[in-house]
Amino acid sequence: MGHNQPIRGGANSSGAPASEIPDKLYFRIGEVARLCEVPAYVLRFWESEFPQLKPNKGGTGQRLYRRRDVEMALRVKTLLKEEGYTIPGARAVLKAEFKHKEPQLSLIPAAAPNVNVKQLRILRRELEAIAAILSRPAGKSAAAQKAHAEQSASVQPLRRPRNASPPRIETPDILFDPAE
Repeated sequence: MGHNQPIRGGANSSGAPASEIPDKLYFRIGEVARLCEVPAYVLRFWESEFPQLKPNKGGTGQRLYRRRDVEMALRVKTLLKEEGYTIPGARAVLKAEFKHKEPQLSLIPAAAPNVNVKQLRILRRELEAIAAILSRPAGKSAAAQKAHAEQSASVQPLRRPRNASPPRIETPDILFDPAE
């Protein structure tokens, strides 16, 4: 029997249907364990075996499952318990399903004859360059610093620096006394 083939034939039901999952933002491990009808330690084990099952951990370290995590746990349960896959076989099936998933939104309709792919690639490179610029830490760019240095070199300061000596004033050798 192949590594990715089920050991025993079973129904193709996926455990609890998605409609039975309550409409909540986060679920605790106990709630997910009840929905999947497995002990909590099994869910923790599945997390270590299936990279697709990664719940967030809150500030207290408690696992917080989102709806997609609950659906993934139900899918893992279906593959292991109902379809009879081994853990490596179920991991391979999930990996294959993840690879073949279609993008959520199609930005360009398939039947768009006026799409210029070359122009889109150029646009993508430009957007990536902008994203790289925006990801740099805030501060002056090298060009802005150079322009500022050139500008400040040509501008005379309004005050003399503190540690500079006073300007020397040349006086004529003969003093003129206006009272004379």
